[in-house]
Amino acid sequence: MAKPIPPFTLETAIAKVRLAEDGWNSRDPQRVSLVYTPDTQWRNRAEIVTGREEVVAFLRRKWTTELEYRLIKELWAFTDARIAVRFAYEWHDDSGSWFRSYGNENWQFDAEGLMARRFACINDLPIAESDRKFHWPLGRRPDDHPALSDFGL
Repeated sequence: MAKPIPPFTLETAIAKVRLAEDGWNSRDPQRVSLVYTPDTQWRNRAEIVTGREEVVAFLRRKWTTELEYRLIKELWAFTDARIAVRFAYEWHDDSGSWFRSYGNENWQFDAEGLMARRFACINDLPIAESDRKFHWPLGRRPDDHPALSDFGL
């Protein structure tokens, strides 16, 4: 499949979501930043992020504190140049306390398929390590691993 760019179809929107998930699961801030426009605008929880440099700094901070991060994203809705997703990710802090973070994101893309705007609302739920559901090796979620809906999350 060619690079998914607007206007999105169901197939290209699903592909775009999976590419985003794969990028974030790499935990490589520089790699992740390249899918955003140079002047991208984010609201992540209560933090405002503008531009790729701030994206890289934000992601470095994030993955320094959210250890063993594993994410699953799922398409919720789409239009020509916008995609809405829901997601969950699991991580632990430096004291070993585990969390599952749930959220929704709204994305807006430019004509080349770069994300110009990202709005994320996220809630953190403390969980016991025994309640973890995302156990694949760090990195890309395997294709045969259950999706978010498969877990009933």
